[in-house]
Amino acid sequence: MGGLTVVQEVYRQITAGFIKNLMPRTLFGRSILIVVLPILLLQILVTYIFYERHWDDVARRLAQGVAGDVAAVISLRDRFPGETAEADILNIARGQMRLAVSIKEGMRLPEGSDKQQNYGFLESHLVNALKESLPARAFNISTNKKLESVILLIQLPDGVLQVIVRDKRLFSTTTYIFVMWMVAISLVLLGVALLFLRNQMRPIRQLATAAEQFGKGQFVDDFKPSGAQEIRSASRAFHVMKHRILRQITQRTEMLAGVSHDLRTPLTRMKLQLAMMPEGDESKTSLEGDVVDMEKMVEGYLAFARGQEAEAVEETDITELFQDTVMNARRQGMAVSLETPKNLYTEIRPSSFKRCITNLLNNAARYATEIWITVKATNSELVILIDDDGPGIPENRRKDVFRPFFRLDPSRNMETGGSGLGMTIARDVIHGHGGQISLGDSPAGGLRIEIRLPL
Repeated sequence: MGGLTVVQEVYRQITAGFIKNLMPRTLFGRSILIVVLPILLLQILVTYIFYERHWDDVARRLAQGVAGDVAAVISLRDRFPGETAEADILNIARGQMRLAVSIKEGMRLPEGSDKQQNYGFLESHLVNALKESLPARAFNISTNKKLESVILLIQLPDGVLQVIVRDKRLFSTTTYIFVMWMVAISLVLLGVALLFLRNQMRPIRQLATAAEQFGKGQFVDDFKPSGAQEIRSASRAFHVMKHRILRQITQRTEMLAGVSHDLRTPLTRMKLQLAMMPEGDESKTSLEGDVVDMEKMVEGYLAFARGQEAEAVEETDITELFQDTVMNARRQGMAVSLETPKNLYTEIRPSSFKRCITNLLNNAARYATEIWITVKATNSELVILIDDDGPGIPENRRKDVFRPFFRLDPSRNMETGGSGLGMTIARDVIHGHGGQISLGDSPAGGLRIEIRLPL
């Protein structure tokens, strides 16, 4: 029983995965499937019932009518012999029964002609009807080249009766009309459903686009909520959330402006007091170092908290931006190599992004002697790799370096470890552009910084 349960579970998972792969990925596709599938199943069911019941009954009754008329002609000819009576009977068949009849004297049908098995739908009904009406007669059925009529050859004692039946007597054209109307109405309903669903999908796409742009830090105008009630509620909730976040950012910026003023003023007074102290005092040198460290920490914190909200997004030449950044780094004595494609453009905040790359290069230059930058683009994203030949960062500490004021160097020496905000600012800038930043092992033995930005 346990083995059977495992097999059933595996079968269920395989079936569920197969069905999941067949399902459309988009909401529009799944909505269309919900609309189309019932209509298609209904058409198949109705068509099956119609063909199995209605059309089969109609075709059988029409065939029985033709077979009855042919049997009546043969019975009248047998009951009233003679050329005059035969001519009258054939005229009645042609005029009133609408049968093109003629008698071929002395003709014999080949043996086994009534045993043919490759009859079509209509011919098979006619064969069954003739066997019921003329059980003792040999016959043969064929159609002309244009499929406009059916030719019956019935063996008589003195010859063969040829009957040509028009297809209108054996076939009901209402069948095609019914199918055409059913298909036409289904297509019209499908078109209306497609138009309605497309209009419903538009506000969802609009909301998704606005959320993506706002997540990248771009300016998003308020748009009028439209669509279903649930979509309107989601759009209004997005607008409220956007304004709350913008209000929070504004309040943070104003608070930091006040912090900047309040902290810099006492630091300036402390500098003046230290300048008035006599030279050679060891406490003065220690206090001067502490004041410089405090000033750097305050500036670093303000740079981190200020973020990038004040700068507008604009289309930027990435190649030129990296070339300028690398050139400035080389002026400062860094050994930096650059590999980038030409004419690569994307929408970013150029100043904050350049500051982010500069921070990463400065961090790498503290521990490495050579740095390599590789820029490449795919169909959907921009990939930036920064490798160095330094000691790297242990894998279990790579997440910690993005924490504010975290330093791998246990000492608090600003000259060797900085303020601990460089990687935090870099991550804040990359996330503000809707991208991701991660750390890994460099082929050169040091640290690899990988940045991915959406294009």
